[in-house]
Amino acid sequence: MKKIIIPALLALTASLTGCDDVFVPAPENNLPLDFLEDNSTYAENMLGAVYVYLPNNGSFPYNEVATDDAVSNDANNGYRIMASGRWTAQNNPINRWEGCRSAIQYCNIFLENMDRVTWSKDEDVNKLFAERFKAEAHGLRAIHMFYLLQSHAGIDASGNLLGVPVIEVSENSESNFNVPRNTFTECLEAIQRDANIALDGLPTRYGSSCFDEIRAKHPGITDGQLERVYGAKFTGRISGEIVEAFLGRLALMAASPAYAASGCTWEQAANANAKIVKYAGGVNSLDPNGATWYCDPNIEKLSDFESPAEVIWRGERNATSNDLEKENFPPTLYGNGRINPTQNLVDAFPMANGYPITDPKGNYSDQNPYADRDPRLSLYILYNGATAGHNNKVINTAADGTDNDALNKISTSTRTGYYMKKHLRQDVNCDPNANQGNAHYMARMRYTEFFLNYAEAANEAWGPTGSGNNGFSAYDVIKEIRLRAGIGLENGDAYLEECKGDPEKMRQLIRNERRIELCFEGFRFFDLRRWKENLNETARGMEITDGVYTPFDVETRNYRDYMYYGPIPYTEVLKFSELKQNAGW
Repeated sequence: MKKIIIPALLALTASLTGCDDVFVPAPENNLPLDFLEDNSTYAENMLGAVYVYLPNNGSFPYNEVATDDAVSNDANNGYRIMASGRWTAQNNPINRWEGCRSAIQYCNIFLENMDRVTWSKDEDVNKLFAERFKAEAHGLRAIHMFYLLQSHAGIDASGNLLGVPVIEVSENSESNFNVPRNTFTECLEAIQRDANIALDGLPTRYGSSCFDEIRAKHPGITDGQLERVYGAKFTGRISGEIVEAFLGRLALMAASPAYAASGCTWEQAANANAKIVKYAGGVNSLDPNGATWYCDPNIEKLSDFESPAEVIWRGERNATSNDLEKENFPPTLYGNGRINPTQNLVDAFPMANGYPITDPKGNYSDQNPYADRDPRLSLYILYNGATAGHNNKVINTAADGTDNDALNKISTSTRTGYYMKKHLRQDVNCDPNANQGNAHYMARMRYTEFFLNYAEAANEAWGPTGSGNNGFSAYDVIKEIRLRAGIGLENGDAYLEECKGDPEKMRQLIRNERRIELCFEGFRFFDLRRWKENLNETARGMEITDGVYTPFDVETRNYRDYMYYGPIPYTEVLKFSELKQNAGW
């Protein structure tokens, strides 16, 4: 049998779970597959590589800069360049082709060779590890296929909805790489096959809560044996719940207008995402502090295996970082102010009574625009006169302001009159003389996303108050989200009650709530495209001079109609004649 030489995988632990003993990399640089037979750690490191290849591993991409939600003061920002009209098959900030294909190759090598590995001298434990690792590899392959579809699926010149090549065997120098793309539907089926295998072998969640679940399939297994394979120390590896969550994301995408030809229905999408709402504990179970999980003072107290109630899956906790704040704090707080929310996004936040600012019932004042607004506005966006930083400094973004936080004052000043506040810990001090950081982590998945996924799909499937067989409706979910935000507390959220009887009005409300709740988490760019909504809304800002508030245009967008779908990398299409490009690219 041909030997395949693969590189040893170094320094994987930190990016996976925050648990120092989950992956221990082999010291060699290149090793043959025969080495797997007596070195289970080396075999396990193959899966470690697959985690490392997860897109945006460890940080949010801030693709809002490519949308109407944000701009950047960095002229070299890839999403800023994309939005200006220079998005091409050679210059593609959302390209996931090489990374996800490499991850799938590792999955395939692992699956083809895992039976050669002895995971434990205890036969029962060895069997459990083999079952779990096989499930994990199939689940990871499904997840990377999802990301490939999200970035590269599209319509070809003949009008066919295509996905990517489905590759389920490892490739070597003798493989035929010149293969056509599978249809989008065939890719959905491949993902579902992998997900089914993953769900059969993974626990819903790691830790003692899953032991009875595993013991039902393996009678006689002791708690000690189960702890070795499914203990809490493996939290951070994919679980059954995480696989189900990706199926929910996939179904929502597939049911959306841009991918409707797939045949996936809104009802299927609603039911897939309802599972995650139920895992959370039901529609009334939203974490009261879930909207600000990133600055919860208990972050420091989390063990390596814990997440707050809001978070399904998180990355490693960095205990003493201030990099995020250095990039995004205003200049007077020693930051570079990179991500600037737009007036478009600010206008999306309703009044505290729940009405949009365009509705006279909201009592919005264009010369006192931040008064009586949705409380999330002050949590997520730093506007003129608001405070920030460890010393609660008042930030002046007015065009006639005298310090460097003022509109367009210096290269690191805001271009819109706003700075991003979400994700940033205000107890961090970036002063070089102090250089004090605090704990951060990336929430890869949090329950609010899946509540919103369900609301969107349920409204499309059954209307605002329909629930199928799930026992809760889109209206129920949005009511809980807005209640947590502190909206409409004094008037019973009268605007939501108006939307209750109108599916179109509810659709717009759901999309707006999604925009607000998930801002700066990497959703907006993909949401606009799957909805086939306008990508070319001009990004606007707020100029304040002599106390007068005047909206102004900051940056135009220059997208073409075919850009609802991303390109296949130009170099790949050039090399392989069977690999057809999406139309327009």
